[in-house]
Amino acid sequence: MIEKTNTIELLNQTKNLPDLPGVYKMFSRENKCIYVGKAKNLKKRVSSYFLNLKSHTRKTQALVMHTKSFDVTITENENEALILESNLIKEYRPRYNILLRDDKSYPFIMLEDNQTFPRLVFYRGPRNQKKKFFGPFPSVFSVKSTLNMLHKTFQIRQCEKSVFENRSRPCLQYQIQRCSAPCVGLIDESSYKKDLNSAIMALEGKSVELLEKLNAEMESESKSLNFENAARLRDQIKNLSSLQLEQSVDNNKGDTDIIAVSYESGIACIQMFFVRKGRVLGSKSYFPSNTSGWSTQVILDAFLNQFYLTYHNDREIPSVIVINQPIADADNLKLAIKQVYGKSVNITVQPMRGNNKKLMELATKNCDIALKRRLASQVSYGKRWLSLTHELGVSQLNSVECFDISHLGGEHPVASCVVFDSDGPKKSSYRKFKIETAKASDDYSGMLEVLQRRFKRVLTERGVLPDLLLVDGGKGQVKQAFKTICDLKIRSVKILGISKGISRKDGLERFVSINEQGHFKELNFSDDTKFILRYIRDEAHRFAVDAQRRSRSKNKTKSRLDSIEGIGNKRRSKLVKHFGGVVGVERAGVSDLERVPGISRNLAQKIYDSLRL
Repeated sequence: MIEKTNTIELLNQTKNLPDLPGVYKMFSRENKCIYVGKAKNLKKRVSSYFLNLKSHTRKTQALVMHTKSFDVTITENENEALILESNLIKEYRPRYNILLRDDKSYPFIMLEDNQTFPRLVFYRGPRNQKKKFFGPFPSVFSVKSTLNMLHKTFQIRQCEKSVFENRSRPCLQYQIQRCSAPCVGLIDESSYKKDLNSAIMALEGKSVELLEKLNAEMESESKSLNFENAARLRDQIKNLSSLQLEQSVDNNKGDTDIIAVSYESGIACIQMFFVRKGRVLGSKSYFPSNTSGWSTQVILDAFLNQFYLTYHNDREIPSVIVINQPIADADNLKLAIKQVYGKSVNITVQPMRGNNKKLMELATKNCDIALKRRLASQVSYGKRWLSLTHELGVSQLNSVECFDISHLGGEHPVASCVVFDSDGPKKSSYRKFKIETAKASDDYSGMLEVLQRRFKRVLTERGVLPDLLLVDGGKGQVKQAFKTICDLKIRSVKILGISKGISRKDGLERFVSINEQGHFKELNFSDDTKFILRYIRDEAHRFAVDAQRRSRSKNKTKSRLDSIEGIGNKRRSKLVKHFGGVVGVERAGVSDLERVPGISRNLAQKIYDSLRL
């Protein structure tokens, strides 16, 4: 039988997980990793294991039964989660991954060497064939880009065997210098294999050796007065050199530790990302004890000393350590590491560009999430809710609604409304508003419009009013909320504004209320109350930003065909497919449009007229 108590505890922990892509690890009572998975949405995916247990397969029930705890790592996108999952599975060899792993695979480049003139092709699937594979690659695009570079540089054939054996003249690929045309004998077998071996060396990362080899061959051909071959080798060297420069700038192949620190309410979290040979192998959260009252710089300094020196146990030292806070003893730490390990290390603070900047942003995000989870587990949400109720001076606090506005340079303004009660966020009650009448850059007018729409609807539909109206902003936003409440003659709702203050740092927010006479009053709350108000504010901000991004993305992908009555997804797809794109549809005449299946004469005329207007 599945232990219900432990399952309920794990399900409660999932409430603090983010709605972001990433990787999750499940651990047994012996603290052994028994499963590694990936998800587009960590919260939905992990919580699904602990809901409706009887509906799961026996294998999934067995996994849940043996799970004592779990951990998550946020990634930038699902592709990165896929690769990280693979690395973690190789490291931990979890018991249940073999049985329950998602049916997805990485793309590879495969060498078809069972022919006289082998080719390099895209491949996805089980690697049980007796062929040579290069990869895995993070995406299909990266595979195709690599193949395009190889075809351009070394002119390796691309066509299938059936096409290759039935050619009588060179194809277009030869004309644009992407193939050496072995199909019609324009290159001999030895010369072709020489180019193929060079392409394989490039795929294996032997760029330096390959460049030396090609330079030597070019000099030899020049001395032999074979200037045509020398020129071809020169072009190969040029393409490879530019590729090598691009990789050195965009893809850090070294070993790096990315370390972020965060602190709140007496608890510190250290988040580490371990990068080896340019790949993120994993991450881990640390929670040092006795950190109350110390600055993040002091906490990070003490952690680094202990991690790399006190408890090193012959630890693998990277060439670069990247941290998000400066430390006082960086030079001494570098000298001590060199003395212990005999290896120099560079310590970098808060990189401003490149891959390290992206990784530091991810580490910081993971650190903040891990810290919030820890705080939520140590001090119960219910206790903080009671603290908020008491300090607001109300006998009972049933619900809180928080509003926030998000836009990008005044474009696509969107407002969010999140709802919280004594059990936490009520996501089924979340709402988003497209700002219609107010100016995009005017947050005050936008807030007034959204609040009026929201509360007018509540009154019309006789819905439940919140006990507390929380707005993200200062006196200006609070004034708009007060105007709405007064205009609608609502007296049971308290109004509170939360602003980031002058320094815009967590823990230094300013809270302002307004009484029935319209007089402002700045309030001071306890740490528990501040925490829960920040938590609600941050959730409203996250929801607003997500809604704004979706709105912006929708507008970018919107087609002119969408505004034509009678054109749905299926007809639009047929039109685009028939004419090769929206531009082709725009250039088509009425008779041309009528030839598309499902397009009548009247509809063709309507499409023609609408596109011309």
